[in-house]
Amino acid sequence: MPEPRNYQTEAIVIRKTKLGEADTILTFFTPHLGKIQGFAKSLRKPKSKMAGHLELLTHSQVSFARGRNIDTITGSQTINAFLPLKNDLLLTSCGLYIAEIVHQFTAEHQENLSLFSLILEALHRLCGENNRDLVLRYFELHLLECVGYRPQLRECVVCHKALEPTVNYFSPLTGGILCPGCSPEQAFTYSLSVNAQKVLRLLQTGSYDNVVRVKITPELGRELEQVISGYIRYLLEKELKSVAWLETLREQRL
Repeated sequence: MPEPRNYQTEAIVIRKTKLGEADTILTFFTPHLGKIQGFAKSLRKPKSKMAGHLELLTHSQVSFARGRNIDTITGSQTINAFLPLKNDLLLTSCGLYIAEIVHQFTAEHQENLSLFSLILEALHRLCGENNRDLVLRYFELHLLECVGYRPQLRECVVCHKALEPTVNYFSPLTGGILCPGCSPEQAFTYSLSVNAQKVLRLLQTGSYDNVVRVKITPELGRELEQVISGYIRYLLEKELKSVAWLETLREQRL
């Protein structure tokens, strides 16, 4: 049975590409269709009725008409504009980092309802939480699980022994923590304090509400960011563009 020509879906706008003088190609992440693209004619014209509903980091109900190469967007209605993200440059940069990392780790038309829910939760929390760095760390670890790169944090990935409460080492190459006896075998590792290991495990398996109760010092926060971002950079084989902007804004804010 052929697919219906017209369809609707919830969608989060994660990318926009200008086309010609006024048209736009948008990339969405959806609950059941995964990552998809849509063509929006004249979206950048001042009188466009859909423009406000198709801003980056907006959760909308979007209508499409199937096309030969790309589907055309025929309508859109905002569900949540996440306005706090768009009224603060640092929060905007956090949101765009989430959008970019999702785009880089996903292929088109692969359903991932867990990841869709995770993105929504992260955007909601960025709007209401003060600890934006913790929101990002929680998002990163759970995204890695959603896309099949869950790091091993409870046993040595080489000898498979339970990790002792001492300084251990994270290896991006092996995708997990190494004990001191196995770490010399790997050339590129990050040392991990006992507290960092505890928080990483809590981030990976606990609820955000439990994680947010933990006191995280600036030094511990930097350690967590270094390890997770290093693993992501290794997997993608490049630095995300939004990371540099996020770092610049963070330094200016400090």
